[in-house]
Amino acid sequence: MSETFSTHEKFFVSWEELHRDTRRLAQRLLPAEQWDGAIAITRGGLIPAAIIARELNIRLIDTICIKTYDYQERGDSEIIKKCNSDGTRMLLIDDLVDTGKTARAVKAVVPNARFVTVYAKPEGRQEVDDFIKEVPQDTWINFPWDMELNYSSPLVDRKD
Repeated sequence: MSETFSTHEKFFVSWEELHRDTRRLAQRLLPAEQWDGAIAITRGGLIPAAIIARELNIRLIDTICIKTYDYQERGDSEIIKKCNSDGTRMLLIDDLVDTGKTARAVKAVVPNARFVTVYAKPEGRQEVDDFIKEVPQDTWINFPWDMELNYSSPLVDRKD
């Protein structure tokens, strides 16, 4: 059973939380012998794929490179690099499934892969085989690689 994250406009994911959630996902993918390798969807799937590969002792890691959207806008899915597999006995790994648009484009290239994500939103969750946490559709997930640590003034010192 996957857990549902409470409704917020923004969801901040720490490195520790991402690592813990991804390890939970890897545990669901045991036994490791059933997988010949992993395919990371760039860029968001790179770090979860590395964690899963470590936990399952997977040495063969390929990538499929796709551009669908960034923080500013959504566009058409553009596959920049395909992988050399139809996905048989492979894990297809991403950080998040949002609307399912990227998922559908990638699954067309590797239809036999088991598609897993760490986080899923309702519109796209039917596209994945497994995930750890469901996040409301209108929530923006702030991944640790998109943030930096900064000093925060105590409330008494703020002038706003």
